Amino acid sequence: MKKILKTPSVRISKLFALSVGFFLLFSCTSYAQPKVNYCATKFINSQCVDNLDKIFPELKKAQVIYLGETHDSNQDHENQLKIIQELYKNNTQIAIGMEMFQRPFQQVVNQYIAGKITEAELIEKTEYKTRWGFDWQLYAPILRFAKQKQIPVLALNTPSEITRKVSRQGINKLTNEEKKLIPPITEIDTNNIAYRQMVLKAFQQHQSAGHGNSSSANNFFLAQVLWDETMADGIAKFIKANPNYQVIVLAGQGHIVYGYGIPSRVERRIQDNNNNNNNNNNNKFIQRSVLLSIPEVTEVEKDKSIADFILEK
Repeated sequence: MKKILKTPSVRISKLFALSVGFFLLFSCTSYAQPKVNYCATKFINSQCVDNLDKIFPELKKAQVIYLGETHDSNQDHENQLKIIQELYKNNTQIAIGMEMFQRPFQQVVNQYIAGKITEAELIEKTEYKTRWGFDWQLYAPILRFAKQKQIPVLALNTPSEITRKVSRQGINKLTNEEKKLIPPITEIDTNNIAYRQMVLKAFQQHQSAGHGNSSSANNFFLAQVLWDETMADGIAKFIKANPNYQVIVLAGQGHIVYGYGIPSRVERRIQDNNNNNNNNNNNKFIQRSVLLSIPEVTEVEKDKSIADFILEK
């Protein structure tokens, strides 16, 4: 009999809406600081650290590193840049995957990194203000460093029109043209019961606030998973094409916690690729996750790590 994981009960301080028109976990606002020792007591399966230097040795061993942010936290983005700079000193073959840019704009991002367009043109041509909307200056130093060092930047996110459509109508309503911008439908895996319950907890809070209805719950979860799968697909494809690169992923905490969102879906794709190619490479595929602030939860999985590292600040 398959064991069903106990689901974390998540209390969201403030639900938020992006251009996609629905709500996500763990990534909307900065939380009040918990008591000293809260992190180590609450998240016994994760390593709580107060200094980035403590995690660099482990991060340098990983091929994919997830930096789970609170989108409007200046400190989170400063720490992302510090981590990127340190990892670049160790290995210049790095890439930065960003939730903040959507797939159709990859060529625009490439043009910026190549110095062919200005920063203002990057903002305009990626429709950043309407598709993401958080203060550009939070991310600008990271993009400027990437341009300076010619570091590839991956536009990972699902187009907001598609995510919105799926959240309202379901995935079967997508046109053939829209399907070209996402992974194959057969790769959209919604079987994680614990993840479903965690995401639907947010949906229920949204519903209790007077939004949505119970009939759209499945589409709400499907849209979240589509978001995860699209980002995972972009990461995995880059790794397959550039196996010597280390990828640093910047995304909201809700896409990273417990590995439910992006990490498990990247690993699945890499394993499938190795199996299909009869790849007996003895080098283990290593991923590491860092939450750049302490996540606000009321319950945690007793036998599962919410992340490898949690930064106390």
